[in-house]
Amino acid sequence: MKNMVLLVIDVQNALVEDQPYRCEEVIQNIKSLIDTARSNDIEVLYVCHDDGKGSELEKGTYGWQVYDLIAPAQGEKIIDKNFNSAFHRTKLRDYLEEKKIKSLMIVGMQTEYCVDTTIKSAFDYEYKMYIPEGANTTFDNDRLSGEVIHRFYNQDIWDKRFADVISMDEALKIIKNK
Repeated sequence: MKNMVLLVIDVQNALVEDQPYRCEEVIQNIKSLIDTARSNDIEVLYVCHDDGKGSELEKGTYGWQVYDLIAPAQGEKIIDKNFNSAFHRTKLRDYLEEKKIKSLMIVGMQTEYCVDTTIKSAFDYEYKMYIPEGANTTFDNDRLSGEVIHRFYNQDIWDKRFADVISMDEALKIIKNK
């Protein structure tokens, strides 16, 4: 394996079926990144949120499982989490250190929650991060549309501060050349 992983955060059945902003496009983009990573010896690492017993994201339930179109291949690892950050009280950092991973390409759901918190945590650990445009998504809320939230985080919060927000073409080239 190379020193980068493709980190797929919370693309789980219960969330995908609620149809977040540009859902089909985001899923297709993530699938393209996964396919390219697999064929270029870049590990695909999944993170799944467990909201606890009785929730739609209860570990082991249909809603908790990774969406079928991008499901893990045999042998690909899933990191369980119970908090917004994929690093908080999980084995992610230890795993990345053991594998000598220096950079992360981060995709998934939800932009302003688990993706944002994971990016900021990874920044504190000094990982180089790439965020492919059109490969993270979220939902409308009472104040903002999913589109506005997505654009705000990708363009105004993350890019050139915490990570490099890049085009899908650039992301695919990085994966092929790592």
